[in-house]
Amino acid sequence: MGFLERIEERPGAAELRAASYRLLGLKRGATCVDVACGAGHAVAELTCKGLKVTGIDADPDAIEVAQERAPGAMFHVAHSDDLPLEAGSMDGYRAMRLFHLLEDPLPTITEAHRVLRPGGRIVVGGQDYGFLMLDGSDQDLTDVVLLGLESRTAAPRAARGLRALLIDSGFHQVEVVVHTEVITDHRQMAPQLANAAAAAVERALITQDDADSWLADQSRRGRRDRFLAAIPTILVAATA
Repeated sequence: MGFLERIEERPGAAELRAASYRLLGLKRGATCVDVACGAGHAVAELTCKGLKVTGIDADPDAIEVAQERAPGAMFHVAHSDDLPLEAGSMDGYRAMRLFHLLEDPLPTITEAHRVLRPGGRIVVGGQDYGFLMLDGSDQDLTDVVLLGLESRTAAPRAARGLRALLIDSGFHQVEVVVHTEVITDHRQMAPQLANAAAAAVERALITQDDADSWLADQSRRGRRDRFLAAIPTILVAATA
């Protein structure tokens, strides 16, 4: 839960959530489900906007934290491909930072279509790890380390396929927006950098000496105000 909290409270995260709300375009009183709601930041904000929000997450600990953050919302522990909701009961559907975790996204999108009313709005998205940009003194080594980060998820490049998936699943008026977060503070990314280097070593992409040297270089870049990362998040909106 600490990781989820840090992600949602990082500079730029609130702006990204706001962009997803604009794409939903829901009015006060509308029903909306936030799938993979995590610690409930979006659920709380959408509730404050006057929506009737249901938060769904497969992690009971996440739901417990989310309930404390948004006591006026409804919550369920459930998986994205089996929602405890009536068919056509939602005006809006939102799912962020989910699809890189799924081996097969189709059952989740099919379930989204089921719970949305005709004319309802869907907004899905997440990071595409293949587009992540990180500056480094040895750029070839940096690119290999980022491949290690990709190896930690089931579908690290799933976000780029969401537009086609929505069209194939019967959605229309599909719109794609790319939101890019620029990070120049090494401390914000230090845990992810360590995870990426460890994964690259585990996958035998680099040696431990390579990893230690690379992490030291990134740390030096941070101390000299030379750190730079750009993280694009792909948002795809459509109408059921």
